[in-house]
Amino acid sequence: MPWKGEKDPYRIWLSEIILQQTRVEQGLGYYQRILKAYPTVKKLAKADDNQVFKLWEGLGYYSRCRNLLETARFIAEKRKGVFPDSFEGLKSLKGVGPYTAAAIASFAFNLPHAVVDGNVFRVLARVFGIDLPIDSTEGKKRFTELANTLLDPEQPGIYNQTIMDFGATICKPLAPHCQSCPFKKTCVAFQEKKVSQFPVKHKKIVLKQRWFYFLLPSYQGKLPVKIRTEKDIWQGLTTFPMLELDKEASIKTLLKLAEKNKLIPANAYAVEFISPLYRQTLSHQIIVGQFIRIRLRKKPILDTDWKWLDATALKAQAFPQLINQYLQASATQTILF
Repeated sequence: MPWKGEKDPYRIWLSEIILQQTRVEQGLGYYQRILKAYPTVKKLAKADDNQVFKLWEGLGYYSRCRNLLETARFIAEKRKGVFPDSFEGLKSLKGVGPYTAAAIASFAFNLPHAVVDGNVFRVLARVFGIDLPIDSTEGKKRFTELANTLLDPEQPGIYNQTIMDFGATICKPLAPHCQSCPFKKTCVAFQEKKVSQFPVKHKKIVLKQRWFYFLLPSYQGKLPVKIRTEKDIWQGLTTFPMLELDKEASIKTLLKLAEKNKLIPANAYAVEFISPLYRQTLSHQIIVGQFIRIRLRKKPILDTDWKWLDATALKAQAFPQLINQYLQASATQTILF
């Protein structure tokens, strides 16, 4: 990976933020594209939000992108482009927790702080037979203390990278290479034939289902869009007019609500297309979306946040994955306008 052996804290920070909750093979392309567009933290700090969100499009967990921009501007404006060179200083940055701070501290500044990611949790849990849940406060504390005890203080960066790589390639979640593992004689999980039982987790996520009905009222070849500013999913991304309900609704009900909310003018429109249902699963919720294309005979008076864009301008906007699924389908079927 291009960030291995890297000493530039900007590049390390960028890679670590991208790899939060993201597989390496997925994050690699995003890292390369963002770095090419913004090779320094100062250039990222000056970037247009929508352009950065567009580069981030499809990576998910957009709060990371918002934190990325906020931290870049803080570093550029308040610290003259220089990253903190201490664990506590790094941890104070927006979007940087203990894991990311330890990674930057050890890789960039050779400071003795153990990185404890999913790979490290798994290796330590199996080798030492620790059955404390890794998603509990007690478990996180125990694993972090153990990881710091095992850390090579002279070469913390190399040690951290090695144990993470070991977890990713040998002590894998599924089908680990136990027979060729150098720790098989002392690994508690292997000796007790409990490899698949480690690490232990005890929290079960209950997914909430939300219904999003998107209206696409076209007028003279343009559609209204705005940036989501609410502290909710997709903050900072572009959206069409939307109605959120707690259950599935009929088209008649939706149109009445749209008229009531003045999203479409009464008696001055025609429904031209109703999409199939689209679904997107997020960390704690399932979004069910449907798109209703409407031809307007009269332009509604919307808030000033709304901008009317044609198909070309829409391509430059950063949309959530769910909307992009529809846009990609509509592009192949010529049903957008």
